[in-house]
Formats: sequence, structure tokens, C-alpha cells
Amino acid sequence: MMNHRELPYHLSNTVLGYLNLLTLLASIPIIGAGLWLAHAASTTPATTCQSALQGPLLAVGFVAFLVSLPGFIGARYHVSWALWLYLAALLLLVLALLGATAFGLAVTAGGGGTQVPGRPYREYHTRDYSAWLRKHVADERYWRPALACVASSRACREVAGWTPDDYMRRDLTPVQSGCCKPPTSCVYGDGELAVTAVQDEDCYAWRNDPAVLCYGCESCRAGVMEQLRRHCHNLTILNAALLLVLIAVCAGGCCAFRNARRAEYAYGGGRMSKIHPRWDYFWSRWWRGHREQIY
Repeated sequence: MMNHRELPYHLSNTVLGYLNLLTLLASIPIIGAGLWLAHAASTTPATTCQSALQGPLLAVGFVAFLVSLPGFIGARYHVSWALWLYLAALLLLVLALLGATAFGLAVTAGGGGTQVPGRPYREYHTRDYSAWLRKHVADERYWRPALACVASSRACREVAGWTPDDYMRRDLTPVQSGCCKPPTSCVYGDGELAVTAVQDEDCYAWRNDPAVLCYGCESCRAGVMEQLRRHCHNLTILNAALLLVLIAVCAGGCCAFRNARRAEYAYGGGRMSKIHPRWDYFWSRWWRGHREQIY
């Protein structure tokens, strides 16, 4: 009969086994989605926004699969070396998430835009963001796909038919504010810039052409930076929550590892634990039962 001291260890193995089984099963559709996006990107080059997700999806899927597999085997069949690999992988994940969280806090510092007087939306400036974010967005390897994603999206098409009254009442996303219109401070007359007014540099880059608009403006880069900053901020919050979950899972993994070691010790000492038989117990019993029939 199971005593009260062995119950927590038995419970930790059960919970850890089911948790890793769910993670293992969930990783399969994630990997499939990443592979589908990779195939779509290779056959349809216009899917720039979707293809940007394939790398993170594949990374998350494969990491979840590779980490959950030894965790499930170790917890279900009491394999101590599999649990050791599982705990080592969890420790690396915790350290990586700690670094990613600290990095995310540094990257998301600043930004947020400036409220336009009398308007519900904000406008954004590249000088307000962190040096790493400015350098990252300025890199052509990032900016070209990002600009293609903005140009192919519905962001600017949604505001193309707005009237001046709409801009007074309706809000804009960072991309719409920076890429789809000129800065609010620009002064135009008869379709031309007013010569007497001091104009922002972006006022000269604006064109009332759906293929041009303000895609070449610094405000467009700032809008993309703000969108990226918000994504990084949300990811940092998710990382912090995931850290707490991983710490709890590590505690359960340590209990399961200790349980597996106890089962192996009992097996090696000449007595089989009835509560936690070692992983190869069932295979050895089956072999002993069929060995006489073979010979």
C-alpha cells in the first residue's frame, strides 16, 4: 500500500507525464503550421507577412517536441537519465528566458509616440526608441521584408477613403499613422507644400500615390518600430509568466527524478518497488515468460 510519504512523488510523476504528453501532442500541429508557411513562402513569394512567422513557429515546435519527449518517457517509465536530460533542458530554457526577458525590457524602453493635439491618434519618431531597435529596423535585411509586408497589407487601404473629419474622430495604428499619411504638421496648398512654412522632412517624401504614400518617410520606420516594440513588450510579459510555469515544472521534475532514482535503487538492491517499477521491468518480465518457449 502506498504511504503518505510516497504519494507526492507518485503524483509528481503522473502530473509531469500528462503535462509532457500534452506538450508533445501540441508541438506536432505547431511544427506542421511552420512547415506549411515555409511551403507557402516558397511557392507564393507575396506572402511576406506569413513567412515571417515560419521561423519562430518551427523553433517553438521543435524545442517543445525535443524537451517534452524525454520528460514524458522519464516520468511515465521512471527513466532517470531521460529525466536528467529533461531537467538540463529546462534549466537552459529558464536561463534563456531570463536573458530574453531582460533583453526585452531594455529594447522596449522608450517609444509610445506623441499625442497629436486635437486628434485621437499618435505620431512616432525614430529618436524615441532604443539604439538596438533603431539599428535593427534600419538594417535592409529586416526593413525590406517589413516594408513589403506593410505595403501588401490592408493598413493603408482602410484609411484611403477617410475624410478630414474621420482623422479628427478615428484612431490610427502606428503603421497607419507613420506610413499611410504625411505628418499632421505638414502644410499643403493646392497639392503643393507651402513655401513659407517650416516643414518636416517627411512632408517632402509624401506622395498621394497608393504605391508611394509615406513608405519612404522616417515616420514609417518609427511606426514599424512602435509595432515591433509592442510585440516585444507582449512577448516579455509572456516570457515572465512562462518563467514561473517552468520553475514549477522544474520542481515537479526534481520530484520525478528522485522517484526514478529510488525505483532504480530498489531494483538494483534485489527488490522490485511495487509502486514505481523501473522502466525495463515489464520488458524483462515479458522476456522471461517467453524465453522458455523460444528455446
